[in-house]
Amino acid sequence: MAKQTVEALVEGGKASAAPPLGPALGPLGVNIGQVINDINKKTVNFKGMQVPIKVEVDSETKEYDIKVGTPPASALIKKEAGIEKGSGNPLQDKVADLRIEQIIKIAKMKEDNLFGKTLKDRIKEVIGTCNSMGILVEGKPAVEAIAEVNSGKFDEEIKAEKTELSAAELKELEEEKKHLAEEAVKRREEFLSKGKAIVASLAGKPRGEIKTKLAQAGIPTLIIEELLPQETPAAAAPGAAPAQAKPAEAKK
Repeated sequence: MAKQTVEALVEGGKASAAPPLGPALGPLGVNIGQVINDINKKTVNFKGMQVPIKVEVDSETKEYDIKVGTPPASALIKKEAGIEKGSGNPLQDKVADLRIEQIIKIAKMKEDNLFGKTLKDRIKEVIGTCNSMGILVEGKPAVEAIAEVNSGKFDEEIKAEKTELSAAELKELEEEKKHLAEEAVKRREEFLSKGKAIVASLAGKPRGEIKTKLAQAGIPTLIIEELLPQETPAAAAPGAAPAQAKPAEAKK
């Protein structure tokens, strides 16, 4: 069956029958008001964001399907957390904390792009992404947060599809983010101090040996690369003749 497609960029939850959508949908024989209403339902969580949407209409039955384009889950997580990037050392350094309401919001925004069949399954997918970014959920690492989701701790919020936080809760999260940043700075200084002492004690040793000792001491990879002495070209043996350029091969 032939299908016709209408694509447009709309503000989340605020699509209207005005151009470009109305005039494009009119000739397709669908109920424009209903389509607009369905678009707004699907994009309501993108409030304040421009969202690409695609409406596919069956030419014979007039049935339609609405697809909503979304940024990657990681981008939505960063927006909710108010950060520019995730942690460079997610296992040790946490950069933000999100509430279950914010996770629900992201899972609903990405419902067409996640594998989970239920909202609870999609929520666990989003929490998994938080883990790789060094972001806590309800003050806990991802594994513990997922266990709490499985235990039913957040069933009430999930059933109600709650996505909003109070001003007091948002302020609390902001304070927690500052605290996590301070802790990360303190931890970095401790690693730097410990690492510099190791490097100094191994002065003159091969770079590989120094790197191994730093790793054994639990120094994060990024700091190891920062502390390692720069590689230098191997010095020529005393009295050795300078290397001669190979003569060009004679043309055959």
